[in-house]
Amino acid sequence: QLQLVESGGGLVQPGGSLRLSCAASGSPFSSYSMSWYRQAPGKEREFVARISSTTNISNYADSMKGRVTISRDNAKNTVYLRMNSLKPEDTAVYYCYAREVKSGWVYWGQGTQVSVSS
Repeated sequence: QLQLVESGGGLVQPGGSLRLSCAASGSPFSSYSMSWYRQAPGKEREFVARISSTTNISNYADSMKGRVTISRDNAKNTVYLRMNSLKPEDTAVYYCYAREVKSGWVYWGQGTQVSVSS
């Protein structure tokens, strides 16, 4: 069983930056591809970014491409999401998501709130 704990959310002004972290425990981290999703009030949860388990291949939602970077440190069991040029429409709860490569089992974190406002 994998546990995921996000941190790094908060209130930021438009144009600002944040780095979210997701710390994993309970299972070999390198066995999982990792992703970030977000859910704004009244909207469906949507994909933000994904990084592969060991080759660090990443892909991004078109709406976020160029403004976010996903990375991982397998030695620290942590995945990061760096977000730049934040806009009010980026306001959402951001969730960490893990998918075990071999089994397909998936896990979600509890989410961290990001609010972009002046």
